[in-house]
Amino acid sequence: MSKVLYIKANIKPEGESRTFKVSDSFIEEYRRLNPEDEIITLDLYNEKIDFLRPADLGAVFGPKSEESKNHPILKYAYQMAEVDKVVIATPMWNLGAPAIVKAYFDYVSVTGITFKYTAEGPVGICKADKALIVSGRGGDYSSEIGSQFEMGERYLRTILSFFGIKDIKSVAAENLDVVGVDIDKILSDTIEEAKKIAKEF
Repeated sequence: MSKVLYIKANIKPEGESRTFKVSDSFIEEYRRLNPEDEIITLDLYNEKIDFLRPADLGAVFGPKSEESKNHPILKYAYQMAEVDKVVIATPMWNLGAPAIVKAYFDYVSVTGITFKYTAEGPVGICKADKALIVSGRGGDYSSEIGSQFEMGERYLRTILSFFGIKDIKSVAAENLDVVGVDIDKILSDTIEEAKKIAKEF
């Protein structure tokens, strides 16, 4: 049995997010194919995610104990370190991801929990071996020109790889804000692509 961490980051109410229409469909298909697996849903906007404060640094950089797993900040790093698979659903905002996503990864990036320093440099120590990034984008950011401006998925791939996750896939619904496009078809096609990924995830 695998443990899957499903991270959701969109301020829109449930049912309105086009990103979540894709990611929820993926999770539904994954659950159908893997009924024994545990799926942990973490909606960042329902958590008390905040920017790190000076008072938090002692916990983040200080010694860790068994009690650290219950710390309001460190618990997210331990959670990330202990799951088998990660799914992140977040829209593109201003060429990147919502600020809360970066704030979350500031919580999660903790030496000795999700990565460690060695004589050869930093090494990821998370248990997970697979991750999926799901995003909704207003324009075309997969083309040669558009990809130069895409910094959300690029950041997520980099930080997840830094944690030691090697198999990272992505699926994006693009051109959602382009006038005249068939949004329903774009979403439908992207959902089908996500369901195909679920078969081997």
